[in-house]
Amino acid sequence: MDEDDFTTGFTAAKGDDVLAQLAKTDLDPLSIDELNERVAALKVEITRCEVHRDKASSHRLAAEALFGNKKS
Repeated sequence: MDEDDFTTGFTAAKGDDVLAQLAKTDLDPLSIDELNERVAALKVEITRCEVHRDKASSHRLAAEALFGNKKS
């Protein structure tokens, strides 16, 4: 698996390929503490994305329950 595997299909709302830039960052100059901080920040972002995904899923399920599933 290479770095491109982590970035395919993921872009920020404004079209910036943020994850691609993040994946291409050279980690060699970072200290252990800096790497730990980076991992912690990424875990916070993952949690934020999961919470938003779960809210969106709940909202969709509520709408489908109210209006019915309109899939063909």
